[in-house]
Amino acid sequence: MSGSKPDILWAPHHVDRFVVCDSELCLYRTESVGNFEAKAGSLRLSEDTTATLLAINSDTPYMKCVAWYPKYDPECLLAVGQANGRVVLTSLGQDRNSKCRDLIGKEFVPKHARQCNTLAWNPVDSNWLAAGLDKHRADFSVLIWDISSKYTPEIAVPAEKVRLSAGDTDAGLVVTKPLCELGQNDASLSLCWLPRDQKLLLAGMHRNLAIFDLRNTSQKIFVNTKAVQGVTVDPHFHDRVASFFEGQVAIWDLRKFEKPVLTLTEQPKPLTKVAWCPTRTGLLATLTRDSNIIRLYDMQHTPTPIGDETEPTIIERSVQPCENYIASFAWHPTNQNRMVVVTPNRLMTDFTVFERISLAWSPTTSLMWACGRHLYNCSEEGEASSGEKDVATKMRQRALSRYGLDTEQVWRNHLLAGDDDPQLKSLWYTLHFMKQYAEDADQKSLNRVPLVYSGIKTIVKSSTERKTENYKHGWTGCDRQMDFIRYQSEERSLALQLCGWIQKGPDIDVAPFLNSLEEGEEWERAAAVALFNLDIRRAIEILNKGAALGKGDLNLNVVAMALSGYTDEKNSLWREMCSSLRLQLNNPYLCVMFAFLTSEPGSYDCVLYESSVAVRDRVAFASMFLNDSQILRYIDKLTNEMKEAGNLEGILLTGLTKDGIDLMESYVDRTGDVQTASFCMLQGFPSDVVKDPRVQYWIENYRNLLDAWRFWHKRAEFDIHRSKLDPFSKPLAQELESLMKRLISVKTRNWLSSITGLLGVRTVVMEVMLVICSVGSGIIMNAQCQPVTVNACSWIQLETSSQQKHPRAKTHEYKGLLSLKTFMCIF
Repeated sequence: MSGSKPDILWAPHHVDRFVVCDSELCLYRTESVGNFEAKAGSLRLSEDTTATLLAINSDTPYMKCVAWYPKYDPECLLAVGQANGRVVLTSLGQDRNSKCRDLIGKEFVPKHARQCNTLAWNPVDSNWLAAGLDKHRADFSVLIWDISSKYTPEIAVPAEKVRLSAGDTDAGLVVTKPLCELGQNDASLSLCWLPRDQKLLLAGMHRNLAIFDLRNTSQKIFVNTKAVQGVTVDPHFHDRVASFFEGQVAIWDLRKFEKPVLTLTEQPKPLTKVAWCPTRTGLLATLTRDSNIIRLYDMQHTPTPIGDETEPTIIERSVQPCENYIASFAWHPTNQNRMVVVTPNRLMTDFTVFERISLAWSPTTSLMWACGRHLYNCSEEGEASSGEKDVATKMRQRALSRYGLDTEQVWRNHLLAGDDDPQLKSLWYTLHFMKQYAEDADQKSLNRVPLVYSGIKTIVKSSTERKTENYKHGWTGCDRQMDFIRYQSEERSLALQLCGWIQKGPDIDVAPFLNSLEEGEEWERAAAVALFNLDIRRAIEILNKGAALGKGDLNLNVVAMALSGYTDEKNSLWREMCSSLRLQLNNPYLCVMFAFLTSEPGSYDCVLYESSVAVRDRVAFASMFLNDSQILRYIDKLTNEMKEAGNLEGILLTGLTKDGIDLMESYVDRTGDVQTASFCMLQGFPSDVVKDPRVQYWIENYRNLLDAWRFWHKRAEFDIHRSKLDPFSKPLAQELESLMKRLISVKTRNWLSSITGLLGVRTVVMEVMLVICSVGSGIIMNAQCQPVTVNACSWIQLETSSQQKHPRAKTHEYKGLLSLKTFMCIF
């Protein structure tokens, strides 16, 4: 290597030692120092490691290649190939046992002097050393030396020309007769032994790659190619070989040696080295001339080639261990993805190639990732608050609690959600009131069933086509004479019902609603609703009651006292003080109470646009105090805000219409909650809502989630729920019946019919269920059929006919329906 760039070699059996080869051999030992200061005389390789020089050997000039003895004993024996073709065994002075002393200084001399390009020790029979030489007429270029050979005296060699190792003064031995000669009339540029057979040697000759078998040297397997340099075998896949030519790397499969299975991207500069990682499957590193970049090719997942046109895929990336140009590099033999690089001026860097991290979510929201040989799993620990939980975790817990499946008391579904989400609460109360109104026989006779699902926006628009009554209404339980203009119509009463303020009937009676709010200890909201209904005395009583129980706002007594002094004089001190007090209150309902009392008639923006007040309360207030033009503008504006924000409270306005789907789409985009979206839209009365592609997408995604969680029964319950609410979906009984006809062969049907009379219908159903391995999962398996995806079943119809094949079989005909619950009980 005299006059060339330095090379670097790790010791095969000492994980802390490496050799730098240039004009001399330098042995280094690495140490981990962490945050401590490096020892005097040591070289800093990285933040955590240093290198200490142990020995120098300068007795082997004109080095062209070096190979480290593969066995542990002797531990520091190296073979050096020289420019004149000689191979010298030398040491770095670390081992002085008898075996090492006998080998150090031994030279292996070819017949004709020419450059030694490469050396390779046999990994099994370590006495064999292969040397690749330049071409010399008709001479052989691949010589196999046996280092245990004795001195051959046929050729006299002057003693002064025999190179000795440091410390050895005895006359060296010269071996001139190789064990085997290969590659006649050619040049050998690279060599490597094939691990699958110790007798096979792969050589990169001048124009081809050749596989020599030492048991029959007259024959060889070869393929013509220019990629003959740097041949190296993947240590984890012994049939995979890499070689290069100029800027191109060829990957070979020795089982199909006709052509490369893969040719890597050609580099703009010539390559100088390629090496497989010894600790990582399928990771190849390449280095180009005058570069500080090492390019990595990950072939870990490369499939075995099947056809001639099959070309495996790889993942390519680059790393930069240092700022200077890199002369050579060497993988560490045991430490994962670790390498040491050396620059032309012998600066060294210890570097670790970090693995690409592959992430994967489990269906139960556990996070798993792979990094090298390690597999990490991260799951939720402890009880996180509902706001901190992932939406998938929430949906999974809600599915276990049968969320969305309560069709009798629809409002209870918000309790099954398990958290106090005001939007979910508003949504399910809205759907409850819609269902309650639709089931009223008196209202059905008025043909209002579609209207109630259209939302308050449509209801209010329809009210403008009719005459809206307005009347003056004074305070109840108060001697104040101020009157408020209120508006009333059949549609506005329906809007108040959907808001939950009043119950069915022509009269506006909020007393039941106030009682329910008091039971829920919503004192501020109850007082505000009472005040909006112009019952100031009831509002004061509610505030006093809340203050007495000590569970309401601390300002309840103060607000009650302020209300008791209400006056309708515009310039009174009371109005001035209440306007100031309103800004100091934290509860939004207490704020809007004073905003209402201090507002000018017909101007209630401080109430209508208080975003912290529930939408249903603001809409109910608007239904009573805004005229037709005002309420239309307000409802349109509020609807657009709800749709843009994806606020579920806006379903009260949009209903289960196209606007409702747009709102729900914004909600799903914001939260990913396809569970709520599916159950909500299935409540829609018009079939066009359920047929919308977005709704079908949410439904199918939720069904897939249940399958991924292995909630087979929950999926079946959802499909039953869907079939009840969506009359236009295909009946599940028909779906299973057609499926059974496809799956069960004629022979199987005859078997079912013959044994029905003997074993009974219940046993036969159990046997049929053994054929249907996973009804809940939707995967039907049969030994004679391919898997077919179907929906879960609410009803299963079985038909059996009499057969006389079994002597004890009775003639029995059964035709009926078996519910899914009975199905589950069978197991």
